[in-house]
Amino acid sequence: MKSFVRVFGIGIVLFFGQFLSANEQQSDANSLVNLQGYLRYAALNNAGLKAAFEQWKAALEQVPQARALPDPRFNYGYFIEEVETRVGPQSQKVGIMQVFPWFGKIEARTDAAAANAKAARKKYEARKLKLFFEVKESFYEYAYLARAIEIARENLELVTGFEEVARIKYVAVTASHPDIIRAQVELAKIEDVLKSLEDFREPIVAMLNAVLNRRGFEMLPWPRKEDFRKAEVNRPQMIALLRQKNPELGALDFNVEAAKHRVELAKKKFWPDIGVGLDWIQTGGARGAGVSDSGKDPVILMFSMNLPIWRDSYKAAHRQAKANVRKTAQQKRQTENTLIARAEAVLYDFDDSDRKIKLYGDILVPRAEDLLEASETAYKAGTVDFLSLIDAQRTLLEFQLRYERALTNNQQKLANLEMLVGTELPVR
Repeated sequence: MKSFVRVFGIGIVLFFGQFLSANEQQSDANSLVNLQGYLRYAALNNAGLKAAFEQWKAALEQVPQARALPDPRFNYGYFIEEVETRVGPQSQKVGIMQVFPWFGKIEARTDAAAANAKAARKKYEARKLKLFFEVKESFYEYAYLARAIEIARENLELVTGFEEVARIKYVAVTASHPDIIRAQVELAKIEDVLKSLEDFREPIVAMLNAVLNRRGFEMLPWPRKEDFRKAEVNRPQMIALLRQKNPELGALDFNVEAAKHRVELAKKKFWPDIGVGLDWIQTGGARGAGVSDSGKDPVILMFSMNLPIWRDSYKAAHRQAKANVRKTAQQKRQTENTLIARAEAVLYDFDDSDRKIKLYGDILVPRAEDLLEASETAYKAGTVDFLSLIDAQRTLLEFQLRYERALTNNQQKLANLEMLVGTELPVR
């Protein structure tokens, strides 16, 4: 058991030497430009993660308490009237008693506390995974917003150019005045979209600041564009990894283990605890002369034990402990079923976003760019009307945003899967 505590202590030092040294150094907010910077900052500062760590530490401190013997009991007695004996009067006595639990009680109690500490560690790991998912989800949304604003501005410049072309053609009497109005209407629409996107920056930053434990009104720089993580997700492998590595399931495994140790502890209630002690009685000198052992203080070796006679109560405690084992086992089964169902739903969304990435990235966006280029050339040549040009521009804007949305959804769903599985999935 000492080795267990030592290993956990080393684990704490190593982990927090890497991630949680916030008490020794101030976090650098300037690192909040990429995903790794956000994750590191959150690990150093998130209040919920710190609370989970303290809960783990508290559970670890329960182990030495469970291993300890009961406090020895000190007794003192003062004789209001001295007791006269052959060897002399007795005036006071002092005693000490140590109770030793029945064989196996301390081991069962300590093993239960150790299992609870392991469960607390798994809960801490689960909280860290959830935190990292929350950071990734908000970060990818923030990155999408940056890209969407960039696309909207590009389209704004594009339609501004169309308006100039329409003005030139109107002056040359090769286009009608409604073309200019249509261009201005389209500009107003894109400006409205752009304004909505720009205004959405504050609530997204507030969400990020919440998980980073920063003040909500503090602005964050636009994130750097991350390389797209193309992941291969094999369903059977994902389910196997979830069952093996998900920390929620791991915590429940240790809860089952702790409950089984409490069953053993309940069995020990049928046996008494043994007390061993010493009593010392202060004795004065004998009143008569020539008495052997005059004034000798007696020392008494004491034994005691409780009497476990309330058998029905102990049987009830044993049945209760066994019921808790069954309850925790069923909780684990239900949690596993729920997690697998969630993973299946997220995997569907992940595969759907992967399909849309290919559709928009490989087919629709390139085709829309070709259509817009051809429409612009044809409009300048007078072979298509302005509505066709604007329609081509709208189509391109829609497909570009949908492509970026699919990329963002894919990364968010991948982060969700990794939280459920409990580890990073292979990237191709």
